[in-house]
Amino acid sequence: MNASQPVLPPKDLAIAYILWFFLGVLGVHHFYLGKILRGVIYLLTGGVFGIMWLIDLFTLPSQVRMINAQRSVGIG
Repeated sequence: MNASQPVLPPKDLAIAYILWFFLGVLGVHHFYLGKILRGVIYLLTGGVFGIMWLIDLFTLPSQVRMINAQRSVGIG
């Protein structure tokens, strides 16, 4: 990692779940996590017709862990 690059702060799981609950079918929780393409897909398909939105209920903790691990080493 370049010394001039600051380490990015971690994403908060509670915020991700709040966004998922209120705006999840619009993909806002994916935009928060930096997954722009997935957010756009959710926005255009209503959370892929609600199915992927429901799956995110169970997979969101691992998604946040993966994003935070990447951010801790300067990726993303």
